[in-house]
Amino acid sequence: MSICKSLLKLFGWKVCCTVPDYPKCIICVAPHTSNWDFVLGKLAYWSLGRQAGFLIKETWFFFPMNLLFKAFGGIPVPRRRGSSLTDVLIAKFNASTKMSLAITPEGTRARVSEWRTGFLRIAYGAGVPIVLGAIDAANKTVHLERTYHPTGNIEADMAAIKKYYSVFDGIKPENFTI
Repeated sequence: MSICKSLLKLFGWKVCCTVPDYPKCIICVAPHTSNWDFVLGKLAYWSLGRQAGFLIKETWFFFPMNLLFKAFGGIPVPRRRGSSLTDVLIAKFNASTKMSLAITPEGTRARVSEWRTGFLRIAYGAGVPIVLGAIDAANKTVHLERTYHPTGNIEADMAAIKKYYSVFDGIKPENFTI
């Protein structure tokens, strides 16, 4: 048993994964209600022998944290308007033979009903599937059991994805809404 599996088991968590290890994909992670989501998500994905990068606000990229986040696959998200991270990530997907990227559509740990659509735009523009990764705190389970193929209709895609996540509670359920 890997160290990651052992750590998850020690704290009573399990991983249910039925999706293939796609060469390229977006991993949509929700609910995102706590900083512990990052730790659980990384441990869960590593326990499967898989690697994924992740987006994190650029203010976390200070020494020595920047070294840790870069080593773990972190990509800083600029807070200023006018930069098109979506286009940069689509180009990065198109130039890569293998790339998985975890994105939290809520964009914050606070309660928000309007989810960001960048992950859909990236998946559509790069032609990659979206793995729906759910943190089910009530049952101490990380789910990676559904793949979503975006249609290009942002509103319909978002409604379908939110419907999937509607049955899950995060670590801090009061911070989650669809």
